[in-house]
Amino acid sequence: MSGLCTSLLILAFTTSSVADVGDFTPCLQFFYRSWPPKGLAGTPICQRYNNTYHFATLYSRPRRSPWLSAYLYTVPTGKRPKASWKYEPQLAYPAADGNMMPFLPGPVDQNVVESQAVELDYINSTYSRGHLNPSLHHQTYQCRSSTFTLTNVVPQKKWSNDGPWENLEQTVNKTLAAYCLGEAYIVTGIIPYQKDEHWIKNRVAVPEYLWSAYCCRKYNHTIPNRLKDAFPTFAAIGRNDPNSTEEIVPIDKTAKKQFRGYDVRQMSLNSLEMYLKDRFNTVVSVFNEQCA
Repeated sequence: MSGLCTSLLILAFTTSSVADVGDFTPCLQFFYRSWPPKGLAGTPICQRYNNTYHFATLYSRPRRSPWLSAYLYTVPTGKRPKASWKYEPQLAYPAADGNMMPFLPGPVDQNVVESQAVELDYINSTYSRGHLNPSLHHQTYQCRSSTFTLTNVVPQKKWSNDGPWENLEQTVNKTLAAYCLGEAYIVTGIIPYQKDEHWIKNRVAVPEYLWSAYCCRKYNHTIPNRLKDAFPTFAAIGRNDPNSTEEIVPIDKTAKKQFRGYDVRQMSLNSLEMYLKDRFNTVVSVFNEQCA
């Protein structure tokens, strides 16, 4: 598997004034054919950590949470890093350093609080911090650590995050590690409520569903029959609300009680884009020419 994110080191001396917020140009390498998804409006963030670009995020300032994150998959090694949560300085101060910064002990700068989610938003809420770009899908410790930024996180119910959605992330990891021979581009995003938006602490919008899709053009063609629909593209939608209706993702009534209502439905990329179009009332294209 190629495409180590550590190879995407930027020249700190020449790019110290680069705007990492507002333009995907510095991090187009995380999109298939350098083509960001079309149809969704938001604030682009090139996620920079220790002067290295690691992934890209389309962020919603009004929701204080991301619409989607895009990244290159690499086979993970080592242990999951300890969660050291970070924020994006350029959302608060456009002229700030573009590197994501850790939250320090004590009060948080008010401009940061107003511009994005902070740790207090999640503390004592009924939601966990759900990665769109999971640390599991990266090889190096630095790459994995870079995913622990609140601009890559949405409010996700614990039994989704620790249950069916985690199972999906594990399935994608095992499938790509075993059969993808080239670059694997992944985009993971959210679907908002159609009406009656849910919020934590009246600040951070809660998604009704999460979705994910990958594109791997070069793969082992001797894949088992059960994975024949997993290449070159694959998609899925997961429930984040057990009380949502079942038109998009049905509920498995036989699932363990704590996981019931947090089902994940695997589907084609076509089907995913159909559901996105229906909810966003516009054509949403995840990959250039559907990864053709």
